[in-house]
Amino acid sequence: MTKMMAGHALVKTLADWGVDHVYGIPGGSINHTVEGLYLEQENVKYIQVRHEEVGAVAASADAKFTGKIGVAFGSAGPGATHLFNGLYDAKMDHVPLLAIVGQVGQDSMNTNYFQEMDETPMFGDVAVYNRTVTTAEQIPYVFNEAIREAYRQSGVAVVILPEDLTTKEIDYVPSKTPKVVADNFTQTVDPQAITDSLKLLKEAKHPLIYAGRGLLGARDVLTQFSEQFNLPVMNTVPATGVISTDHPNFIGTFGRLGTKSGFEALQHTDLILFLGSEFPFANFWPKDLKIIEVNTNAFDIGKTVDVDYAVIADVKTYLQALIDTGETLPAGTWLKANQENKKNWDAWLDQLAKDDSQGLNPESVTAEITKLAGPNDTFAVDTGNVSEWGVRGLPMNKNQRFAISGLFATMGFGVPGGLAGALSVPDAQAWSLSGDGGFSMVEQDIITENRYELPVINVVFSNDRYGFIYYEQAETKQHFYGVDLTPADWAKVADGLGGIGFTAKSIAELDDVFAKVKELQANGNKKPIVINAIIKPDDPVATAYMPLDEKLYGKEAVDAFAEQYHIDTKQQPALGELLRAEGDEL
Repeated sequence: MTKMMAGHALVKTLADWGVDHVYGIPGGSINHTVEGLYLEQENVKYIQVRHEEVGAVAASADAKFTGKIGVAFGSAGPGATHLFNGLYDAKMDHVPLLAIVGQVGQDSMNTNYFQEMDETPMFGDVAVYNRTVTTAEQIPYVFNEAIREAYRQSGVAVVILPEDLTTKEIDYVPSKTPKVVADNFTQTVDPQAITDSLKLLKEAKHPLIYAGRGLLGARDVLTQFSEQFNLPVMNTVPATGVISTDHPNFIGTFGRLGTKSGFEALQHTDLILFLGSEFPFANFWPKDLKIIEVNTNAFDIGKTVDVDYAVIADVKTYLQALIDTGETLPAGTWLKANQENKKNWDAWLDQLAKDDSQGLNPESVTAEITKLAGPNDTFAVDTGNVSEWGVRGLPMNKNQRFAISGLFATMGFGVPGGLAGALSVPDAQAWSLSGDGGFSMVEQDIITENRYELPVINVVFSNDRYGFIYYEQAETKQHFYGVDLTPADWAKVADGLGGIGFTAKSIAELDDVFAKVKELQANGNKKPIVINAIIKPDDPVATAYMPLDEKLYGKEAVDAFAEQYHIDTKQQPALGELLRAEGDEL
């Protein structure tokens, strides 16, 4: 038993859970927690951000990169409300996050005091655990419970701290309960579910896998299953990297951020093995197919799309059970045609990457990133058109880690995510990818990267517009209004914030910039880098609907789509054509 200030005991509790850094901005109602961070700084590093939103988003990204709980704090009033964007990102993507929220002293609560708010109901929707501390002595206990619950429910825990309680001296006794955060038992999948799944797979002519975040960390099992059963694999965007992006069985994803190969596979499949996801756009899948859904959470099964067969199980264990049967499916034309279709798509992206005759293509930028990227790098990708370029072009073929604002899809995720990557995976290169719209929301925290000597490479795709929304206004035949952006020189901004700025408008300039960046990093650079890539304003190819099969959509529709996006249909034959050439149609 040791006597210490309750705010110090709080930070010791975080350290016991393996928390090694915390984001936030000091304030009167939170200052004694900050004092605890000062006293415990050898174990828990305080990261001073320039906006609480950045801290909360970075904490969410920490959890996405590592699986460990992210922690951010805010003082009473505006410090608390600024946290919400990051908290909702963690809530909707189901990652553990702890929010420490300041409150005025107990004697000032309910008196309309300066910055006093009724904070508990504010966090009621976002949090799986939401408590206001009532005695100083209970602070370590409440934080232990909060962290356990955040892990248990993969969500946000909020603890509200009246200012006067953290100042009091308490008798601190560390909890001896083991800090267990994951199931430590072996699950057995119902053998009947395995038998039934095999029957459905064998009856299908064109089955495929659709993998979600539930399979992150299980790449070897997913890959073995795909190879043993000769199945093409698609994944949700947040699950990017769940299978190596250069594996021949990987065919991309579906929707606005997708691939031609992914879209067309869904038009020709008759069975989807839907694994570990609550993919919100599954309701846009074709309706005349069968779905086997596997998820640990019964609530998620059938939530976004009606399914034919449900299995409540850990998806890795489920796939291993199928592997252990020794069964297989024939390597027919279905897998071969999908592999060829994806190969053709990749070749088209490579062509775009080598062409700057009409201006710099974003594919040229991701190609340069691929050349420089290492096997353990972290990639934080912002929301917008940049999401498409990141998902389609980043190398996720070794031990790289990918994070994006998935279901919440908040702009301004890139820079905080890059910050988190540098802190959570310090032995690898951290990258952030942002559009100029998203970057402008959070660029001030390049200062934070500089302050803590974090040489993040921040790539800004600048086209002077909110490109994602521009496309939506075009599709709905609205006037283009509010989507244009006033240009800014982000390289100069980077220089002014303590970083190193570069600008590139062509492939030659990109080559030169990336050569300089490579040299800087090799020589031990400790400053953040900003690469302002001035790209042409064209929309990315629309992959949510790709009418390229004359038999399905008619020649007129195919010609119009191919002309709009400069697609050579001889080089990019539709999957239906590839299948029909082999006599393989549903």
